[in-house]
Amino acid sequence: MTIREKILKLKAEKDAVILAHYYVPGDVQEVADFVGDSYYLSKAAAEAKESVIVFCGVYFMGESAKMLNPYKKVIMPDLKADCPMAHMATVEGIEAARRKHEDLAVVCYINSTAEIKAHSDVCVTSSNALSVVSALPQKNIYFIPDQNLGRYISRLVPEKNFLFNDGHCHVHTSIKKHDLLKKKAELPEAKVAAHPECREEILELSDFVGSTSDIIRYVEKTDAEDFLICTETGIFHELGRIGKGKRFHAVSGSQVCPDMKLNTLEKLLHALETLDNELKMDEILMKKGLQPLELMLKLAGSKKNEGV
Repeated sequence: MTIREKILKLKAEKDAVILAHYYVPGDVQEVADFVGDSYYLSKAAAEAKESVIVFCGVYFMGESAKMLNPYKKVIMPDLKADCPMAHMATVEGIEAARRKHEDLAVVCYINSTAEIKAHSDVCVTSSNALSVVSALPQKNIYFIPDQNLGRYISRLVPEKNFLFNDGHCHVHTSIKKHDLLKKKAELPEAKVAAHPECREEILELSDFVGSTSDIIRYVEKTDAEDFLICTETGIFHELGRIGKGKRFHAVSGSQVCPDMKLNTLEKLLHALETLDNELKMDEILMKKGLQPLELMLKLAGSKKNEGV
């Protein structure tokens, strides 16, 4: 019996559902029940009927799944899979912003720790940040932890006053203007699709800016043969599946998240066999962190174009 067959057998036996982010290895995506970006997976976790949730991603994603399902067992193939950006905002910074600015909403990108979520007003993902921020009544927005996504949204919502945090995704900020210009010179007919966690200089040179799910939809409907993809290369697995005959190119050699790649079939199999890698959280923290997640799902769900 292959590893894949063992995983599928154990999944049924353990009443488990497997969620996987687009950035994990392709063979892991192939055995998952749901594959998507952070927003899609948050909804899938909230609606899960199974008693065990296996989250193939990074730690903050597992935390979010646990807060949305406090009475279910949430396990991960590797509990050490983390996101450096998730730790780039502080409670002290949030409290200082609240003291300094009235009519303030602390808008927390889902790529953050449960502690930061617990001190925020609402969560957002790259898929729904625009619709959620637009729906907030507050004039002042403290956007944490990613400054690049925050600045991108601020340009789309000029009526709001944004404060930014000095956080970033090391994978997306590793994509530099000179790398993209070099690739564009090599492939002048290629379309450029970028994630809003990229630097502004990259977004300005892009034909399309959007979340991982948005990029996939853009590639699927766009009549072009070559695409320069400015996000983590794990997305290439899904792009190859939906974009037959199209070619996808990374801009630099650093578009790989080592933490996402800690999710392997072998680790997934072990997690299902033993259920050892369980993510456990303090109950009070779970309740506080759940509130901004629930508000996100409510506000985003009320918008028809949440993926814009």
